[in-house]
Amino acid sequence: MNTTQKKFDVAVIGGGVIGSAVAYFLLKQDPQLSVCVMEPDPTYEYASALRSSGGCRVQFTGEENIAMSLFSIDFIKNFERTMSTGKHPAHVDWVEGGYLFIVPPEHAAQLEKNAAFQRSRGATVELLSPSELKDRFPAMHVGDLGAGAHTPHDGWCDPNGLLWGFRHKAVDLGAVYIAARVVGAETSGVKAVSVRLDDGATVRADAFVNATGAWSGDVAKMFGMNLPVSPMRRFEHYFTPGTKVGHLPYVKDLSRLAFRSEGQGYSGGLVDGSAARGYNFEVDHDYFENVVWPAVAHRFPAFEAAKCHRTWSGLYEVNELDGNAVIGAWNSRLPNLYTVAGFSGHGMMHAPAAGLAIAELIVKGRYETLDLTRLGYERVENNRPYPELGIL
Repeated sequence: MNTTQKKFDVAVIGGGVIGSAVAYFLLKQDPQLSVCVMEPDPTYEYASALRSSGGCRVQFTGEENIAMSLFSIDFIKNFERTMSTGKHPAHVDWVEGGYLFIVPPEHAAQLEKNAAFQRSRGATVELLSPSELKDRFPAMHVGDLGAGAHTPHDGWCDPNGLLWGFRHKAVDLGAVYIAARVVGAETSGVKAVSVRLDDGATVRADAFVNATGAWSGDVAKMFGMNLPVSPMRRFEHYFTPGTKVGHLPYVKDLSRLAFRSEGQGYSGGLVDGSAARGYNFEVDHDYFENVVWPAVAHRFPAFEAAKCHRTWSGLYEVNELDGNAVIGAWNSRLPNLYTVAGFSGHGMMHAPAAGLAIAELIVKGRYETLDLTRLGYERVENNRPYPELGIL
């Protein structure tokens, strides 16, 4: 297709899990739309979702995040049934392994408050005392803990299956994927008009969606938009203990240690939120021994003899304002430019809900399923953070 001569109803910039979810929901909302998705790397070698652990959880304090999680988890649980095409099955290997947040005594009251709010929004949350944690997870050191919150219906899936399931289904519905990178944008008055690709082509559209994840801040600049999203390297590890630990849910604590069962071992890491920003995929093979191993061995002494079998890196798309996603139109300047980025590590789990939300805004002009108004770009313009109060 000669994209230079083609105008689309909607042009989605970024064909990862978020962009592909947007394309899918757009065509479900209106099958007559012409939708293109511009993705420079069809292999998705550096896609953030594919370098994640695939976790999905409801333990948030923002009601929008809880609502997006409840919607997305239900969608992912039914993914294989609803998203398969004639040519491509949609396997995501959902595991309802649960999540477990653990905190020291001085944070127990806040965890209880968070759990009550999550329950009021439809989530299932069990509060566990240190002795109850020890009974359920005998290998855990609980002497310095005040409480735990267990959400049994949370879990994890295969990010690769989720991304390709959305992409195959979007193509099946009529989306056109263009293997090129956006390198410039043209605006006129209060309207985004076109984008320029690195192959020399120009794509025009009535609406544009910035779904480029860790690259979204740079893409926003092409339109003259200040989006405070930065790429930040983080590591994931696969490791095994010296003695038996048993099956674990996705365990997270205030230091941002987070890991879960994976096959015969465990997958996870410890996010350093102060890490230098930038597009850095180099692997620090000492990070597990120096940072992760002491933390995981403290919590589960059986990991004193842990062996790390593999370490890989990926990027978080950090919203430097408040750590929450920016979802919505740039109403004050370019109302036909939509942003769905800045998830700060929660993009894969919220992709179904965010994709639907943007599709509703574009097709119907309003949110219908989930009201994500407070996640709009206006809070960035007004410098009014809307942060999470729980564990990131």
